[in-house]
Amino acid sequence: MNMERADRRSLMYVGLHGTDDPTLATLPFLVATGAGTEEMDCCIVLVGEAASLAKPGMIDAVHGVGFPPLGDLVEKVRDLGIPVYV
Repeated sequence: MNMERADRRSLMYVGLHGTDDPTLATLPFLVATGAGTEEMDCCIVLVGEAASLAKPGMIDAVHGVGFPPLGDLVEKVRDLGIPVYV
């Protein structure tokens, strides 16, 4: 066991919404970028309606109220190396 990581816990952010609720669809990506920026281990899991975001062009259609466009957050998630599971 790596003692440096023994006190750290991995985080899993679960997305349940897609284009049905753009604001809620954005939240897992927003909080994951915050965690990733702080070098915390995390991943995103897209379940149910959120799985539709994996289809081509769907991410570009999502822009939650008061948040950056989902496409921008997905780029940050990718740059930070945060895995996304569908």
